[in-house]
Amino acid sequence: MTSYSDVQKAVRVEKFRIWFAWVCGGFVGLGVANATKDIHIVSVITQVLFVGLGILSTIAAVRMTNALNRKAETARREVLGDL
Repeated sequence: MTSYSDVQKAVRVEKFRIWFAWVCGGFVGLGVANATKDIHIVSVITQVLFVGLGILSTIAAVRMTNALNRKAETARREVLGDL
């Protein structure tokens, strides 16, 4: 059986990975949007796509973080005997 500290460390690492990927994706999106800013129709299309994808990826990252928080809370309750 895993201890609560092991679960907590794993959750922390996974949260870091989720949000690091989110930030990296944002920088890539900004780079592509900046590269296409002189091509007017392509610029508009990429901006609309990246805004939509940014919203969707933010929702996904928050949902994954919340799921990890629930997992950590379940592990804490199991260790403390609060079930």
